Amino acid sequence: MTSLEERLKTRARDEGFDACRLCRPWDVPQVPDRLTEFLGRGYHGQMRWLSERAEWRGQPHVLWPEARTVIMLGQSYTPEHDPLAVLEHPDRAAISVYAQNRDYHDPLKKALKRLARWLISDAGGEVKVFVDTAPVPEKPLGEAAGIGWQGRHTNLVSRGLGSWFFLGSVFTTLDLQTDAPETDHCGNCRACLDVCPTDAFPAPYQLDARRCISYLTIEHHGPVDEALRPLMGNRIYGCDDCLAACPWNKFAVAAREAKYHARDDLLAPPLAELAGLDDTAFRARFSGSPIKRIGRNRFVRNVLYAIGNSGDASLRAVAQGLCEDADDTVRDAALWAVARLDAH
Repeated sequence: MTSLEERLKTRARDEGFDACRLCRPWDVPQVPDRLTEFLGRGYHGQMRWLSERAEWRGQPHVLWPEARTVIMLGQSYTPEHDPLAVLEHPDRAAISVYAQNRDYHDPLKKALKRLARWLISDAGGEVKVFVDTAPVPEKPLGEAAGIGWQGRHTNLVSRGLGSWFFLGSVFTTLDLQTDAPETDHCGNCRACLDVCPTDAFPAPYQLDARRCISYLTIEHHGPVDEALRPLMGNRIYGCDDCLAACPWNKFAVAAREAKYHARDDLLAPPLAELAGLDDTAFRARFSGSPIKRIGRNRFVRNVLYAIGNSGDASLRAVAQGLCEDADDTVRDAALWAVARLDAH
């Protein structure tokens, strides 16, 4: 008879997961000190929620003391195209691969809940399902479970999946057999560090989010530091450079979930088209997309920075048309874009 752990992993595969490994909630003793150091240096920027739930995020066994096992799941979203090719077309928008279709939280959480229901029916116990909206240190837990290791860019890298995969977890009161943790396989490679446009890595395995384009375009409220704006290029939502540079991507597996395949209109949309979106049009275009969460004003701010970086004089009129926008940050970005294009 196959073991419960074997049946669980088979079921996880059937539910669309590409990795399923197990660890204990307390298998990440290094996290509290690392999180304290990260917060103490102010690397979290405006992400106050990281400090507000620091105890839970640093010690997942405190989040749910009854839990005995964490089931870590990975689901590939490997792109079918070169995610960096759009950077060669400055009049087009670069959108992070994970946001080129539906919000991944929905299909991932549904799959996690299906797996959790199966586990309860098969073995009993209690479960809690988490996708990154909860204060769970998913990457360290993923390393402890053996899915991958936190690379020099701080993201999880897998020998079997490369860099392109989402993480989710099922906490359970069942005491299951755990897997061996993964070890670091970065070696002397610096590809992810050297490719970063804004030099957001003070040292290997350290990220200053305040300089990270993903943070700046998604989490940062208000105007972006003018010294960083030219370095953002045409990246208007997230940044994939450090992920794409990883040599382990040669082992990446194709995304099986159709909702992770890129929409044609989000592969490299024209900046002029995106800049013209009002709130209603923005909400309609990005319904069901993670992009919708940042709102029209922050989105158009990002587009205007890209227009300013484009060097394309034909886009000056687009930026000029937003210099009287109702939002202060959009107006600031539009004036900056016009001035930068004029300087060219």
